[in-house]
Amino acid sequence: MSGERDSVAGTTRTKKTAPEGGGRTTRGRKDGANGAGRRRLVIVESPTKARKIAPYLGRDYVVESSRGHIRDLPRGAADVPAKYKGQPWARLGVDVDNDFEPLYVVSPDKKSTVTELKSLLKDVDELYLATDPDREGEAIAWHLLEALKPKVPVRRMVFHEVTEQAIRAAAESTRDLDPDLVDAQETRRILDRLYGYEVSPVLWKKVMPKLSAGRVQSVATRIVVQRERERMAFRSASYWDIAATLQADADGADATSPRTFPARLVGVDGRRLATGRDFDSTGQLKSSGPQSQDVRILDEAEATRLAEALRDRDLSVSSVEEKPYTRRPYAPFMTSTLQQEAGRKLRFSSDRTMRIAQRLYENGYITYMRTDSTTLSDTAINAARSQATELYGAEYVADKPRQYTRKVKNAQEAHEAIRPAGESFRTPGAVAAELESDEFRLYELIWQRTIASQMADAKGTTMSVRITGVAASGEECTFSASGRTITFPGFLKAYVEAVDSEQGGEADDQQSRLPRLARDQALTATELTPDGHATTPPARYSEPSLVSKLEELGIGRPSTYASIINTIQDRGYVWKKGSALVPSWVAFSVVGLLEQHFERLVDYDFTAAMEDELDKIAAGDEQRTRWLSRFYFGAENGDSGRDGSVSQLGGLKKLVGSGVEDIDAREINSIPLFEDHEGRPVVVRVGRYGPYLEREVDGASQRANLPEDLPPDELTVEIAEKLFATPQEGRSLGTDPVTGHEIVAKEGRFGPYVTEVLPEPEEGESGKKSSKAKKPKPRTASLFKSMSIQDITLDDALKLLSLPRVVGTDPDSGEEITAQNGRYGPYLKKGTDSRSLSSEEQIFDITLEEALKIYAEPKRRGRQAAAKPPLKELGNDPASGKPMIVKDGRFGPYVTDGEYNASLRKSDSVEDLTDERAAELLAEKRAKGPAPKKRSTIRKKATAKSK
Repeated sequence: MSGERDSVAGTTRTKKTAPEGGGRTTRGRKDGANGAGRRRLVIVESPTKARKIAPYLGRDYVVESSRGHIRDLPRGAADVPAKYKGQPWARLGVDVDNDFEPLYVVSPDKKSTVTELKSLLKDVDELYLATDPDREGEAIAWHLLEALKPKVPVRRMVFHEVTEQAIRAAAESTRDLDPDLVDAQETRRILDRLYGYEVSPVLWKKVMPKLSAGRVQSVATRIVVQRERERMAFRSASYWDIAATLQADADGADATSPRTFPARLVGVDGRRLATGRDFDSTGQLKSSGPQSQDVRILDEAEATRLAEALRDRDLSVSSVEEKPYTRRPYAPFMTSTLQQEAGRKLRFSSDRTMRIAQRLYENGYITYMRTDSTTLSDTAINAARSQATELYGAEYVADKPRQYTRKVKNAQEAHEAIRPAGESFRTPGAVAAELESDEFRLYELIWQRTIASQMADAKGTTMSVRITGVAASGEECTFSASGRTITFPGFLKAYVEAVDSEQGGEADDQQSRLPRLARDQALTATELTPDGHATTPPARYSEPSLVSKLEELGIGRPSTYASIINTIQDRGYVWKKGSALVPSWVAFSVVGLLEQHFERLVDYDFTAAMEDELDKIAAGDEQRTRWLSRFYFGAENGDSGRDGSVSQLGGLKKLVGSGVEDIDAREINSIPLFEDHEGRPVVVRVGRYGPYLEREVDGASQRANLPEDLPPDELTVEIAEKLFATPQEGRSLGTDPVTGHEIVAKEGRFGPYVTEVLPEPEEGESGKKSSKAKKPKPRTASLFKSMSIQDITLDDALKLLSLPRVVGTDPDSGEEITAQNGRYGPYLKKGTDSRSLSSEEQIFDITLEEALKIYAEPKRRGRQAAAKPPLKELGNDPASGKPMIVKDGRFGPYVTDGEYNASLRKSDSVEDLTDERAAELLAEKRAKGPAPKKRSTIRKKATAKSK
């Protein structure tokens, strides 16, 4: 085929059929003793995995890692080999006119790895490709085959856990590479490149440079933006009821049951009282439904009156309903449920969960962590049942083995659920000394869930009681109370699933006991309290709930959810407020543009259906080239495509290329908010340098800066007025009595600050301003963290502008000691020696004696003692052997080993950063090599000879 071409720097995709002779993949077979004495090179992705499995295979096997992917599409023009640079498709890295042949290049940081692997191949008789057991792993194996071009037989070695038995079994039972799985993964990669490279330039032109669009990331961003829109449009409704504490008579009462219990007013004169679910998002009572006319809304006055009218009135039980309660165990973890539960229970981000799970898998503690299956092998079921019996007793184990099967939308090829590795499970206590804190917590979670999945049902009873009484004012009032008692905890003894606090709900092991009650039994109200409520907007998505939503919609793959959530944060579309995901105003513009002009590309059903179509390629039911051609160029005449699909609309190229110039950038980047108190529309404009507020006042535009940390739904009319009241040129605080200069407070790139307004320079004799005279710089000072532009006074500003403050003179050296405030916090300075202060207030309060005491302490970090102390100290880097520390830099926190610096990602937090993650960031930075030094070019002046 035409794709069979290569170059030193890059190759286009070749056929996946094995070549004649050397390099062929062999049929899977049992090696047994027949393979003895043959040398084999086993390639895995990770050095950790290589070190772990090497001892299991013995001296006839050489185990080495590829350190992840070795080839990919070009990242930029610089990566495109010279022989392809003139091709019209080189920008894409995909030859769309030649069966969508991709151009693959070996990553610069992987060239030495490829050389090393080729060298090792010379001394072996067989090559085993032992990459991960999923589509991505299958694709990595194929790329290795293409890059190494082995002349020895090749086998695909697959395992789902890193234990000696599993590794030996995998080595004895190999198979061929699966071309359908490779095609499926490659199609996704090409599809994502086409989508990103065609749609992103539209965002650059119409919204802001350097933005990106993605097949799944744009849809995930839309989900978060849509929730924020709902919150912005939401209007709260208030309603009241009565909270009561009721007491049953002691006569005949069960000594183990409570005598008092809570109840709540639910009806008056046969009409049900309104609750939160009866109101819509505008705060109005829902009009639909057969019982909508029978709902009554109590206000505070009515609730207070009724509470008084019910005091000392007779109440009695009107109905008692008791039912048996049964709760089955939860299924073992798969990728998405592990991310959700670790997020709720351990407060881990999806990325953090998957990184820890990766380490646990590679070190032999759990099975493969990227799976859509909840199935357990017979061996695992027996191990779980045996351990549950040993720890909790036979009565706590299910009568027969439990198997959890599910019809997975967009499921990957069958894997087992995530569980502890091995034929018998190690308890958390048995591995505690071997694992770091985060690893232990995640292992314990997986172990508990797996054991609980084979345990008996939890059993109990639920009781629902209605109580009625007539108020002094004549209304018949109905109260409701409910309770749950667990009589046999079953699997709850081992594991209870966490409840999303933002979504509400009740934990499965929570009990609320009621006394034994009978119909017509008299009760006494010991407390009656009017209770007010207000409806709340839908909760923002957290990482766990966004993962759940993506899975529910069938968008993307669970194995990619962590990277998707990372991407939308790294791109600036979403930021975190606590655990909540908040969209930026830029995200509003991007989603608005895509919805209005490329609706199908961010349609939930369309994106999910695309996953189904890609799965057909994996199953061999769809041809890769034909599918890509329909998606990119559109369906041909007579070609059947789904109505409304991209192919039916003419394909991605036509969809993006037509009408782009007609997109009104101002309209796209204008997000209407509300009208101010005078009826003037207020909008958010997204400009090239960030978002700002705008309205028209007396025919002129009035603008205001928007704080980056203000969530869109919290931007109210009152806050907008406050922002408009702070002019862009700054808030005037008054005049410095010494200099006569105006002092203003302003918002700056690095935060709020105060400065003085200097008078314009005087004109020279010619009437022109002197261009040679050096303009004086105004004094500036950052506000303390406890200050705000709206509240700072002139006196505060003058104190800040007076810095640095002279504390005194060192009697030994005669050097002056000053206290000042810098970008990274307050500090003392004596000559070139600086020391950090613990608080900003110390700048004005510290005495000479206290300063000398600080300087008398030894420097903690040698010549760097003048800098701020590290944010966190970690262990030694495994590559350099040097200690790793986290420091605060100009562009945020970063980790360093003294040789390389690596910025923390937006999904990383200083508090949660582990040694492994720090080493991972440094390894990525080290692989890229040192940043190239900028070469300064000096323009030579023309000499007389050249004239």
